[in-house]
Amino acid sequence: MKKLLLSLCVALLTPICGVAQDVLPLIPQPQNLTLRTGTFKMPKKVRVYVPAYENDSVQGVVDRFAAQLQHSFGLEMKAAVTPKRCHIELRINPNIHDEGYRLEVEQESVLLEASRPAGFFYGFQTLKQLMPAELMAGVATAEKVRPEVPCVSITDEPLYGWRGFMLDEGRHFFGKDEVKRILDMMATYKMNRFHWHLTEDQGWRIEIKKYPKLTDVAAWRETKKLGWGSEYPTDGEHYGGFYTQEDVREIVAYAKDRFIEILPEIDMPGHFQAALAAYPELSCTPNEKHEVWLHQGVSADVMNVAAPEAIQFTKDVVDELTALFPFGYIHLGGDECPTHKWEHNALCQNRLKEIGSTNFRDLQTDFYKQIQDYIQTKSENEQRKLIFWNEMLHGNTSQLKDITVMAWIGADGAAKDAAQRGFDNILSPQIPYYINRRQSTDPNEPRSQGHGHETLEKVYAYIPANGIDKSLLPRYKGVQANFWTEYVFENETLEYLTFPRLIAVAEAGWTVQQRRNYQNFVQRLNQHVPFFELFKLSYGKHVVPVER
Repeated sequence: MKKLLLSLCVALLTPICGVAQDVLPLIPQPQNLTLRTGTFKMPKKVRVYVPAYENDSVQGVVDRFAAQLQHSFGLEMKAAVTPKRCHIELRINPNIHDEGYRLEVEQESVLLEASRPAGFFYGFQTLKQLMPAELMAGVATAEKVRPEVPCVSITDEPLYGWRGFMLDEGRHFFGKDEVKRILDMMATYKMNRFHWHLTEDQGWRIEIKKYPKLTDVAAWRETKKLGWGSEYPTDGEHYGGFYTQEDVREIVAYAKDRFIEILPEIDMPGHFQAALAAYPELSCTPNEKHEVWLHQGVSADVMNVAAPEAIQFTKDVVDELTALFPFGYIHLGGDECPTHKWEHNALCQNRLKEIGSTNFRDLQTDFYKQIQDYIQTKSENEQRKLIFWNEMLHGNTSQLKDITVMAWIGADGAAKDAAQRGFDNILSPQIPYYINRRQSTDPNEPRSQGHGHETLEKVYAYIPANGIDKSLLPRYKGVQANFWTEYVFENETLEYLTFPRLIAVAEAGWTVQQRRNYQNFVQRLNQHVPFFELFKLSYGKHVVPVER
């Protein structure tokens, strides 16, 4: 395998085309594609016409592509005053979907049409995939070259508006550089939502200025490896980390440049023990000692949703999240929350009586309603919609308005239930979209969640919203792969398990089912191996079925 991969990288220009001449290396598969005869050869000085657009946001997309051309191939891109005699023309077409584009590559010129900056960005991503892999990887060639692009006609737009990836950094911390690499890969494959799981029983990873102990105390623990009985003991290492608010702003800006919105998740009232170690007054047992959890699984130590301190804490956190993340959504978790502590707490018992319920699950929805009501008092630009895991459906959801349910356990049924209740949903099925699970039966696979495995083919084979009544389909907003990090604490392992399976999810979120075909996907994926190598991506080489 090493010899094979090395042989793919020896040339000065590493073509991304090459497995099958009639299969272009485009991922996701465009909705409509026609391959024509001939190629467009990039001139040494590329003249590009960019139409006027509000805030020069289209110009920003062009400037980024121009910088990449310059870096990789030494080509210079200059602005053309008119569309006449330019090499690349951008044209605004209001009839195209916000994230859609039309790309016409002819022997003498390239035309790229879109209605919004995102469409132009994705059009350029497609163009980059038709060029040597150095461009996608951000690698400079040894000398100036003039790459050729096959002549094509493409009209394209995404199937879903939400094409996401969730990274759990509550359990293990990976750092800014790794997050940026993930964002780069997502942008390459036209994914647009990065779900950032920032808190857990085992760690709190974001600076909240009003509560400094969250990073002084809750961000650290006395083991790197999380315990699981005698089989997986703790190691006693002082471990942790967090993102400052300046770090967050930097990453948000980085994502925005790649047309990716970041969804922050602060998981509560369950999965909250790390915060309780810092602020025990938020717990049901404020006089007891609480520590950042050193184990896997679900802690029974949860937020006291009936405590005024907890309500105020959540409002304060939401305030700071709103200032840091411009995306119109905040995720507040809601999954796997044991009720035992509530059942034995006087404040919780009294609150349950006040709301006229005997179901302790309703305390959770009551808590969220108070937060939702608070958000609705904010100014228009500070309004945020709330997202929850599908356990939210176990309580009285009638008091909540306009929420989105992220369906993971029993995902198909939960998503349908949410849609029938009038809630939007995002499909994130535990099987097969938890891509932290083993990806093969190989005994050398890194340890990960569960005892099963999810092959690349199984991930690709999942059909979102399969068989759903057309009346409910508008509630299905998209798909998302999740990566939980109980066992994963090395950047290389994170990448290895994520790729190439995340790329399969990217195609499911973009391409209509009629255009999806696994064998065709494999052919296209093979052609991306040179890019993976140049990008120095740790990926599942033994599961990428490279043709010999």
